[in-house]
Amino acid sequence: MSILDFYKGKKVLVTGHTGFKGSWLTEMLLMAGAEVTGYSQEPPTDPSLFERAGLAKDFNHVIGDIRDLDKLQKVFKEARPEIVLHLAAQPIVRESYKEPVYTYETNVMGTVNICEAVRNTDSVRSFLNVTTDKVYYNDDTDRKGGFKENDPLDGYDPYSNSKSCSELVTHSYKKSFLDEAGIAVSTARAGNVIGGGDYAKDRIIPDCVRAAEKKETIIVRNPYSIRPYQHVLEPLKIYLTIAKSQFEDIKTAGYYNVGPDDVDCVETGKLVDIFCNAWGEDIGWESHYDGGPHEASFLKLDCSLIKEVFGWSPVWNIEKAVQMVAQFEKRRIADPAAVRDEMDLEIKEFLGE
Repeated sequence: MSILDFYKGKKVLVTGHTGFKGSWLTEMLLMAGAEVTGYSQEPPTDPSLFERAGLAKDFNHVIGDIRDLDKLQKVFKEARPEIVLHLAAQPIVRESYKEPVYTYETNVMGTVNICEAVRNTDSVRSFLNVTTDKVYYNDDTDRKGGFKENDPLDGYDPYSNSKSCSELVTHSYKKSFLDEAGIAVSTARAGNVIGGGDYAKDRIIPDCVRAAEKKETIIVRNPYSIRPYQHVLEPLKIYLTIAKSQFEDIKTAGYYNVGPDDVDCVETGKLVDIFCNAWGEDIGWESHYDGGPHEASFLKLDCSLIKEVFGWSPVWNIEKAVQMVAQFEKRRIADPAAVRDEMDLEIKEFLGE
């Protein structure tokens, strides 16, 4: 039985639905037959996957800011969701150095507002806050097993730190209000995701796609940083699994790392090599380390808990994930109208349908 079967007819509210991950998640829920309400600002990039896929016409698409509590609560009251998936965020490390106040307002007070709306909506039974693998205190030492869920939370840069705060806000609301109301609450700390349709700034795979499309050399800021890369459908499937499981049994709610196997924690330079091979044309890359703001050089998660609780394991390794990015973007270049068809094809292949 597919994970999507559970969601048929379920009322699901997704924040950040116009973003890269939010667009893929929304399409999965629409394929499942869920009653989806999306609450988000306008797409954060131009171009955007959300607009290229033409998703807005097929569900309750609401433009709003999670810093606006009154509007948010009104949408919750009208939609009466059973399941809430919170993805809205300011997600870029470098942007957080430029706009720290906006980053904290969005990622911390935005989470407060979501938790408050959940608290005040008696239809909600399952709430998942999606954070990041960067929530942990990271001194760049080699943790052989990776970060575990009980390691200290203290992200360094404004983005990472604001997501640490988002975790703590969620923990407090859970203990203070949501447990008593019988609402299942989890957070998911996901690693770096890649996939077709990501057009963000300062992300390596979008940079690769932009350069390849223009037949230019790829510029790599730091080829030696190690990151846990996974295809976007990997965490989305486990988000849906967590929300389903805790809906059915609140005892499975918790705080979970979501990342690839160790073999897919690779240096950025290796990732770019894999992309160049997958793209299949005469492209290359150069290292242009720019001495930019601090970013962790080593980051790996211990995902044993989520494997133990949900029997989870990654579906696509890093080579397959990058291959799917190349397939998506080449089809999009050849036929811009085929973007949503390609999303559906990849979702079905990923789920084995």
